[in-house]
Amino acid sequence: MNAADDRQPDRVVTPYEGTGHRAWDDEREIPVPLRLHRTPVRPQWVDYNGHMSESCYLLVFGDNSDAFFRYLGIGEEYRAGGRSLYTVESHLHNKREAAEGEPLELGLRLLDFDAKRIHLFHEMRHGADGTLLATAEQMLVHVDAAQGRSCPLPEELQRRLGAILAAHSRAPVPDVVGRPMGIRRDRNT
Repeated sequence: MNAADDRQPDRVVTPYEGTGHRAWDDEREIPVPLRLHRTPVRPQWVDYNGHMSESCYLLVFGDNSDAFFRYLGIGEEYRAGGRSLYTVESHLHNKREAAEGEPLELGLRLLDFDAKRIHLFHEMRHGADGTLLATAEQMLVHVDAAQGRSCPLPEELQRRLGAILAAHSRAPVPDVVGRPMGIRRDRNT
């Protein structure tokens, strides 16, 4: 249990709460993908089938987003100013199971952004052998919490997002991005 868990045991706490954010360095190379979060599969994430429950995949992807926010320059001080990023849509693709104690390594790519929105893609891999376990595509919106509505990201954050997008747009877009959900049927039979 981390210190944040001790302070607020009755709410969801990411592993990065209370850690502030990284100082942005315009000279630092931006990796593709960003590898900002690692964690073992925790006992409380394992369900009656003996592997990580589907809701916990989203929890881990959320922790990865929080690590990205801190990479970008968004921490507690930013949120104390009444602004934050909210997830408005998520698409999960579960590929393989993960058992208790197995290491997870997360990758994150910025797919696009505009003044108010950020489009992310996450990959969850087994930390020992690199097997792809799950992916998540997410749309985030920048909000003014006091007004309860979207608002533009500050220019400095848009500039940083532009630098990340320039690096990440060189990689091909994953084939699951933007794919609708549905039962595929052979229409010729």
